[in-house]
Amino acid sequence: MERVVLKATKREVLGKKVGALRRAGKLPAVLYGQHLGSIPIQLDAHDTWLKLSRLHHHSLVSVELDGNEYLALIREEQRDPIKPRLLHLDLQAVSLTEKLRTTVEVELTGTAPAVKEFDAILVEGLTELEVECLPQDLPERLVVDISSLKDVGDSIHVRDLQVPPGLEILEDPDEVIVSATAPAVVPVEEVAEAEEVPAAPEAAEKVEEESEE
Repeated sequence: MERVVLKATKREVLGKKVGALRRAGKLPAVLYGQHLGSIPIQLDAHDTWLKLSRLHHHSLVSVELDGNEYLALIREEQRDPIKPRLLHLDLQAVSLTEKLRTTVEVELTGTAPAVKEFDAILVEGLTELEVECLPQDLPERLVVDISSLKDVGDSIHVRDLQVPPGLEILEDPDEVIVSATAPAVVPVEEVAEAEEVPAAPEAAEKVEEESEE
């Protein structure tokens, strides 16, 4: 897992006044934890954006603050809906000896024979999974190989996943990760109707005139 270090300083500006911080290129954030309390901090906005853009949601980072380094989980990111920038971060300090609960993204890989041979359509179920583990056992993502989807109707469930050591998935084992479903079939009547192209008004009028003659 890539180690990302965020350099922080304590933040004195609170509430609605943080707009001035953002205009000055700073990102307001909060670092909190069971043995830490809640500390308002600020980060370099541009540097943080570049570093976090390479990470998956709910990744672990290191936060340097007042000469100390804290391993922290990105709990929440507030993003600008228009501009590519962060507005606020919630960072939870974690202990290497205490298990944490978070979510991990699902990434599909490979080729499903059912799609290639039978034109099946892949339907994704869960796109992220709730897990529990020690911080050092937290994967960036869970990669799911879909090459086992050989026939229409095949599915991959939570129970089918190969879980890394130390990681426990908290989802229902019967939940579907991805399935190969039959392609939509258009009734013959609808196809026939679609193929019937109505004559242009001008052509219809011409036919009527010729028949009258």
